[in-house]
Amino acid sequence: MNAVSEPASPSSAVNHEALQRVAQWLKDNGAIRGRKPDQRRSLLARYPTGLITDAELEALLGVWHG
Repeated sequence: MNAVSEPASPSSAVNHEALQRVAQWLKDNGAIRGRKPDQRRSLLARYPTGLITDAELEALLGVWHG
């Protein structure tokens, strides 16, 4: 059976469109496993607003200005 010579059915067109959308989403957002977690955001979400100053947060994360 040669699938290339057969006409595309409506369901295969939908599948192709779905694959294109997934491919575009991955292109725009990248692979989730490849991303590094945003440690600053994680810490800010964990503690109440104003509890940790920016300087303390930078010290915790090892950010140096110099």
